[in-house]
Amino acid sequence: MSDIWLIKMPGIFYFYNLNQLSMSQTQQVIFVVPPYVHVLDLTGPVQVFYEAAEYGAPYQLRYCSFQDEVTSSAGLPMGKVQHFTELLPQHGDLIFVPGMDMHYIRSEEFRAEHDFFDWLRAQHHKGVIICSVCTGAFIVAQTGLLNGRKCTTHWKRVDELQTTYPQIVTQHDRLFVNDGGIYTSAGITAGIDMALAILEEQQGPLFASKIARELVVYLRRGPHHSQKSVYLDYRNHLNAAVHQVQDWLIANLKTRFTLDALAEIAGMSTRNMTRTFRKETGISIHDYTTLLRLELASTLRHNPDMTMEAIAQKCGFQDARQLRRIWQKDKLKNNTGSFISP
Repeated sequence: MSDIWLIKMPGIFYFYNLNQLSMSQTQQVIFVVPPYVHVLDLTGPVQVFYEAAEYGAPYQLRYCSFQDEVTSSAGLPMGKVQHFTELLPQHGDLIFVPGMDMHYIRSEEFRAEHDFFDWLRAQHHKGVIICSVCTGAFIVAQTGLLNGRKCTTHWKRVDELQTTYPQIVTQHDRLFVNDGGIYTSAGITAGIDMALAILEEQQGPLFASKIARELVVYLRRGPHHSQKSVYLDYRNHLNAAVHQVQDWLIANLKTRFTLDALAEIAGMSTRNMTRTFRKETGISIHDYTTLLRLELASTLRHNPDMTMEAIAQKCGFQDARQLRRIWQKDKLKNNTGSFISP
């Protein structure tokens, strides 16, 4: 019996390898619920991984706290949450630490949570990925894990974070930062951006784009962020037909296609489809496809077993010469570095 199953959802088909979805491969995504938590800091990333699990990704959502009763910063009671000592995170699991009111962070009560700080530090040392949202960075900093690391937090709190913990290296004007398996984000909706970026790293850009569209959000990337993703750019729209064309292009870059064929996918006339695509994305189909192919080529270059000719073929270029020429043209246009050695 084949290990590959076809899973159908409304209008979408996914192929999954059952071995990858086995319980032994299930990844825990643990959300800490601290006192005076900012609700959106918590629920934004929660919804990202909830939707990912609904679409078949092997995530198990868990919640914990270090106090018996928790009330949000807006006065919403959370009820009893499992104590952190009852959880057993494993290597590769994720722990999200959302932000909370500063009056609590500045209190002696906060600094007295030594057992939780020790626990969080121990989880990172055994390979658990730590992700803070907004002022959750203060919790991670209190553990000492951010010492010598680059990090960020809400723009209003960056200076205070740096002053309070002088051994860390704060980054201004960054949506999120990853330094050695510790993610920190700027706060509020930036937590969603960070969660989607992690999802992209783990499950691939096409899957992440589907989740972003399911959430009706656009994955924003800061101007200084080094992991800008063309797969998720140009998708700040709600046109389902254009999304279908974009999904098809991402999944079929090495396939030669015509505008008529894309129009059939979109269920439009060719003229209307090309006009609508540019209107919704701000870019032509040709330019969008070229950017996708260059991105894939940049990724494949890290494979030492692939020649330039093989990369060009995989990405849908005629040959390595065309790939080099287009990359050089893009480099000059955008003043970016090239992955091609001289």
